[in-house]
Amino acid sequence: MDHTHETINKVKIETQCLRTKEFKRSDRMKSHIISTLVENRPGVLQKALSLFTRRGFNIDSITVGESETEDLARMVFIVNGDKKILEQVTKQLNKLVDVIKVRSLNPEITIKRELCLIKVKVENEQKRGEIIQLTDIFKGIILDVGENSLTVEITGNPSKINSFISLLKGFGIKKIAKTGSTAIERDV
Repeated sequence: MDHTHETINKVKIETQCLRTKEFKRSDRMKSHIISTLVENRPGVLQKALSLFTRRGFNIDSITVGESETEDLARMVFIVNGDKKILEQVTKQLNKLVDVIKVRSLNPEITIKRELCLIKVKVENEQKRGEIIQLTDIFKGIILDVGENSLTVEITGNPSKINSFISLLKGFGIKKIAKTGSTAIERDV
């Protein structure tokens, strides 16, 4: 049990350091969230990705799914770069025939979430209890209980997910499957 509390405190400190570094990061390489409404048909994702490749833009994360409008999908891109890169990406996406709307989301009023599935080694009942306790603390869900492993689901902002993964490394992670970030702005 002491090991769990010690690890939690260590992750809290690491998370605070990461947040401090994020605030100190210059505007030049700021992370931008671009929400794009597109026609929901084959080939649209490939066109958007080839646009990024041709221009040399790096995508940190991309998620695609149905939108609130039938026959339309929403793509959410997370891209790092300065304002010029953001303008170029937005301009190029707007040129694509299948793109209906492109919008840069304001990070101060945007909800951003990821989903992560983690299979963790379980050596004994004490470790199993510690992993279950950590999962509860992080508001995760136990999806599968095996003889020598637990599979956990966690959703949240990227720093929460990364903190949880850091805690579980001490137990031994067998597999991780992680989505990219998806985002939506709050009503203000």
